[in-house]
Amino acid sequence: MTMRSNWTTAGVAALMCLTVGGVQAQQMKNENLLVGMPQGFKVGFKDSKNGMNMQEFVPASETVQNWTEMVTVQVFLSRKDLQPGPFLAAMQKQWSDGCKGSTSTAVATGKVKGYDSATVLLRCPLLASTGKPETAMIKAIKGNDSFYVVQRAVRSVPTPDRLETMKKYIDEVGVCDSRLASAPCPTVR
Repeated sequence: MTMRSNWTTAGVAALMCLTVGGVQAQQMKNENLLVGMPQGFKVGFKDSKNGMNMQEFVPASETVQNWTEMVTVQVFLSRKDLQPGPFLAAMQKQWSDGCKGSTSTAVATGKVKGYDSATVLLRCPLLASTGKPETAMIKAIKGNDSFYVVQRAVRSVPTPDRLETMKKYIDEVGVCDSRLASAPCPTVR
């Protein structure tokens, strides 16, 4: 993103436009993270500091302190030094170190609209801090302007249907850039 002051910049405004009805159609400008808030969720937390914008979405009846499912969106502004594969490998190690008996898939790397990306699935059978199992699917994308991480987590052992819902959500996360023909941005309402 080129405007880096707060969560009201174009990319995050696009996020809200994807989730809030009644907004007039508009074209996104510059680089934007394409991620929507799941139906029935609300913004439970948002903060901007030290060059990182973060939002957490939880089901409307839950809080970020007591949740069954959470989406975490992080935008690391101007962090061209970060790489998706190594970033998720480090998260994978932290997860493994923090949860006895945890398992994970290999970090899968690839491209999303020409941008380097990586995904991983992490499972913890019993998280000490909550006394519950936790499973997270995470995608990282290296943009030209910023670095993006989106995580969808559940505090349970997910059913195959729930895992598929998580996968579809993460698969839809992307980045667009109105300046690049190879990564055009959609018109949002």
